[in-house]
Amino acid sequence: MILYLSDTGNTGWAAKTIAEATGDRLLFIPELARSKQYEFMLAEGERLGLCFPVHGWRPPMIVREFIKHLNVNAKGHYVYALCTAGDNIGETMDILRDNLKAKGLPLDAEFSLVMPESYLGLPFFNVDSAKKEKTKKEKAATELKEYIQDIIDRKAARQLIVGRWPRINSRLLGGFFEKYLITDKKFKVDSDKCIRCGICASVCPTRNVIGGKGLEPQWKHDGSCLACFACYHHCPKHAINYGSLTKNKGQYFFGRENH
Repeated sequence: MILYLSDTGNTGWAAKTIAEATGDRLLFIPELARSKQYEFMLAEGERLGLCFPVHGWRPPMIVREFIKHLNVNAKGHYVYALCTAGDNIGETMDILRDNLKAKGLPLDAEFSLVMPESYLGLPFFNVDSAKKEKTKKEKAATELKEYIQDIIDRKAARQLIVGRWPRINSRLLGGFFEKYLITDKKFKVDSDKCIRCGICASVCPTRNVIGGKGLEPQWKHDGSCLACFACYHHCPKHAINYGSLTKNKGQYFFGRENH
């Protein structure tokens, strides 16, 4: 069983690739949380995987909150986690391991993949160049094949890019990120550009965007926003902005080149 969260498709690609190779079932964390489905039974020999993007050098709040309610007996089962990030992950996996330990769950293997950047909520953050995006994807695909073999073989592993200042990034900057930067209050739509296609509402993992075909998007401001920028990146007319922070910045989502 693979429990996953994906914002702009990077983690979705990784989780689906693992599921195809292992035959494990794939479950989307936001949908499970909405239906309050937290109790699971693992079949004999079934693996338990957690796949998610890194938010502010930490596991996303929605993932940590889900784990608090998670009820699954993983004794004797192989448990692994894979996260994706535009760069390093700091102490993301240390935080996750503590969260799992509080629920009596082990963590046998930890993996991270560097994927194209999608977070734009700070002045110095932007999407990668086309060349860098291609290089990251190619390297990630090679690494994922190796990780999948470790997962199939149920190997203990720790393949992580933690960066130069993991504790500062995750504990100090990560705390600032969660307190001040995870908000939908800065999202605005340009009514003149918006074609009311409803894509932004359909791609929001937490259904925080009110909209649909023929409707201009509105954000709920109810605390459910992940600040993942999926709505911004998927807008075909670049009509959505995050205050002035996304002005003149690019867009990215996995598979965008095929749209």
